[in-house]
Amino acid sequence: MASVAVSASVAVNQVGYVLSGPKRATLVTGALEPLPWHLADGAGRIVATGTTGPRGTDVSSGQNVHTIDFGTHQRAGTGFTLTADGATSHPFAISTDLYRPLLTDAMKFFYCQRSGIEIRDDLRPGYGRPAGHPGDRDVPCAPDAGDYRLDVHGGWYDAGDHGKYVVNGGITVWQLLHAFEHRRGLDDLPLALPESGNGVPDLLNEVRWELDFLLRMQAPGGMVHHKMHDRAWTGLPTLPHLDRQPRELRPVSTAATLNLAAVAAQGARIYRKYDADYADRLLTAARTAYAAAGANPIRYAPVEDTVGGGPYNDDDVRDEFYWAAAELYLTTGEQPYADAVLASPLHTADVFGPYAFDWAATAAAARLGLALTPSALPGRAELCASVVAGADRYLAVQRAHPYAVTYSPPGNHWDWGSNSMVLNNLVVLAVAHDLTGEQRYRDGVLEGLDYILGRNALNLSYVTGYGTDYAENQHSRWYAHQLDPSLPHPPKGTLAGGPNSGLQDEVAQARLSGRAGQLCYIDDINSWSTNELTINWNAPLVWVAAFAAEHG
Repeated sequence: MASVAVSASVAVNQVGYVLSGPKRATLVTGALEPLPWHLADGAGRIVATGTTGPRGTDVSSGQNVHTIDFGTHQRAGTGFTLTADGATSHPFAISTDLYRPLLTDAMKFFYCQRSGIEIRDDLRPGYGRPAGHPGDRDVPCAPDAGDYRLDVHGGWYDAGDHGKYVVNGGITVWQLLHAFEHRRGLDDLPLALPESGNGVPDLLNEVRWELDFLLRMQAPGGMVHHKMHDRAWTGLPTLPHLDRQPRELRPVSTAATLNLAAVAAQGARIYRKYDADYADRLLTAARTAYAAAGANPIRYAPVEDTVGGGPYNDDDVRDEFYWAAAELYLTTGEQPYADAVLASPLHTADVFGPYAFDWAATAAAARLGLALTPSALPGRAELCASVVAGADRYLAVQRAHPYAVTYSPPGNHWDWGSNSMVLNNLVVLAVAHDLTGEQRYRDGVLEGLDYILGRNALNLSYVTGYGTDYAENQHSRWYAHQLDPSLPHPPKGTLAGGPNSGLQDEVAQARLSGRAGQLCYIDDINSWSTNELTINWNAPLVWVAAFAAEHG
């Protein structure tokens, strides 16, 4: 049997390929035997030819696929296309400088998510709006959260709703600061912010907008409120300044308190160069939060708290204790925090599962921080070796996958926000490169980005404005062009959540049921389970784009 009936397509990284990096594409075809392919430049001239490598059926999509490897082509240019089995790819570039614009736009996304401040149209043309939720300067506790009021203005809207959540904000702040601390070229990244030119790097200016909010969420006594949001869900579209729902503080939680402890400690280390008083304030808040969490180790956010905002429930906070102790130790060098790190069962556990980390699983974040940040912690060589072992596992997954994805969930059941999990696994590869200097990890990161930018089963770039065919209708109450043409699409550089086998929303259930994991995505604003945007998904895009820009 030479073929099966199927419509051929060639999936490529629609942005392009680094000149010195791997260059592969995936052909969907009915053919079972190798096929000829050719690479044409922007003028239509054939500049490379070869034969595809059949890979059989890709489990993640159910497609019969071949790999096209055109890595021998070593000339830069734009408008390249690949053709095989009668199908031609979207155009792409080959360049030494591909990813700096993506890095910039992915980071600029956060300014448009700000709460409590006017978004200036001169800084983000087409996205200007009045300040959202000025009333957040005086917010009451919900009846089950306390009998006081707090000023909790500022911060970033978490996703496409108007809520602000500490645990999602925490992992986002950590990842952006971790990138600033360990990647080159972020101290002079221009972001066109109101604060630009104040002597502080723009990335730190942007992150401080969220850090200040996290500080405000600390309650009397040191615990931290888990979240704050509307009393009831609002409809789509609703711009932040038009939201009339009452706002409430939800109860404190151990997880939120440890998030503040971790990122305030990290922030104290990084901001000290620019503002010593602010660094002192952050470190004081971190110490207070860590002590409060130790005195209240099982204050969990309730799973049923789903009215007006997501629950972000987490009833295992051993990883947050480990993470907070790690960041406090790295900043202070103090023995009690070192003892807590070394005593944690997670310190020697295998923390690199199908996905490395997210808001509810922070042990790998602690491990990466401990591996890259200089310290006198005993056993650091073994710790670094564990990161490399985790990277080797993700690299093996990538090499076995016809779309070069570093993510292979059990049962091919793709998770909510799978694109962020793909990217966070690439962060582990990047850290392994930092630790070893081995090119295979660098190449793994670059090839892993191909999936996000179009080399996937849907032949779609998941980043708005990047590629020929890209996601642009992410679930949002104010980037709602699909519902109201007078409103914009999400800003350029916005990552879509990606395939989610859970199909929790009605649109996904109606249109995607029965599909293989990688096909469980639709670019529809009402598919909040596959097509949401969130701050903690754009953060790994920033981190990985920074690495790619640095090593391109």
